[in-house]
Amino acid sequence: MVVHQTPTGSQDSSAANRGRRAGGRQERGRPPTHLADLDAAGRRAAVSALGQPAYRADQLARHYFGRLTESADEMTDLPAPVRQSLVDALLPLLLTAERELTCDHGATRKTLWRAADGAYLESVLMRYPGRVTMCVSSQAGCGMGCPFCATGQAGLTRNLSTAEIVTQVVRGARALARGEIAGGQGRVSNVVFMGMGEPLANYASVVAAVRRMTDRVPCGLGISQRAVTVSTVGLAPAIARLAGEDLSVTLAVSLHAPDDGLRNELVPVNRRWPVVEVLDAAWGYAAATKRRVSIEYALIRDVNDQAWRADALAGLLAGRLAHVNLIPLNPTPGSRWTASAPVVAAEFEARLASRGIPVTVRDTRGREIDGACGQLAAATRPAAATRPAAATRPAAATRPAAATRPAAATRPADTGPGPAR
Repeated sequence: MVVHQTPTGSQDSSAANRGRRAGGRQERGRPPTHLADLDAAGRRAAVSALGQPAYRADQLARHYFGRLTESADEMTDLPAPVRQSLVDALLPLLLTAERELTCDHGATRKTLWRAADGAYLESVLMRYPGRVTMCVSSQAGCGMGCPFCATGQAGLTRNLSTAEIVTQVVRGARALARGEIAGGQGRVSNVVFMGMGEPLANYASVVAAVRRMTDRVPCGLGISQRAVTVSTVGLAPAIARLAGEDLSVTLAVSLHAPDDGLRNELVPVNRRWPVVEVLDAAWGYAAATKRRVSIEYALIRDVNDQAWRADALAGLLAGRLAHVNLIPLNPTPGSRWTASAPVVAAEFEARLASRGIPVTVRDTRGREIDGACGQLAAATRPAAATRPAAATRPAAATRPAAATRPAAATRPADTGPGPAR
């Protein structure tokens, strides 16, 4: 593992100067409006409001999305007298990289970001043979409260803006273009919304960010929609809404248990939208998009890894357009839980495969730097801002009488936004 302290001065000089001129941190709340927050018409209107021809918006966007720069000095196609003012107005510094941790010989990099208001979040860049994946955060913290997830136990600070989400990808793309990642120059090919936060609890910003990432330059980064994955713990109405967006992104459902009794404890939002309702929404998404749904299942020793639960999961997925990702539980501070034994995980996988369910065991990247699934918690922020992870184990590890699934739990009042990853 390699740790890099990244002072503000290491950012593009103009961006760093803007941050200093702004007087440091601003009050917790809405970030300043950025070019990436706006669609093409909004950018042109913003530039016009600054007294410049509307086409300057496309020039500015081409620099940001295409040339991956925010430096006014590099924007030589803009008139010298207005370059800096346009950059100051439409490319404000949103995220400062405070610390970077690398592993896998530099092919995996986790970045701790500080937002303009002092909120903390993390993202992870992972380079594989033939592709580069960015795992991005949609919220600072998470409000879903899943007890096995470090992010969920940290609590929710706030939603991220569209531009704060996009910035994570742009900065990763810039590092690749400059050859700063092991393996030489490259480009971001895949994006997964599996960092901090529940993406569908920040619906508008996430959908807008997907469009910025996938629109062609100069309107966006030009990443294929089919290479973007949006994950959720199961906000059923938002899944149904996403199905109507005319997007071809992959939907990933963090299921983690096939029965409501256990899932109520592992994924508390299940008390509002139980397993059957979540999966019905997922099948609606698959029908609308013709895209296979990814079912995420963290294997927790003696909690959800019983053979009968593998059979129950297979029964729920049989004949559906779905694929199961089995994820050996990644360790988090303060948790008593651990990953399933390899022989148990192998049996779980084999039982699904024997029923014709497509299944793989996810390659776990970034464990050494707390950058794997469920580990992101901005843990290097000041200690006073952290909360310890819960260590209580659910008591639902034994099979209930008969093989039937418990009746759906009664829905409580709305549980508010947040995630569990």
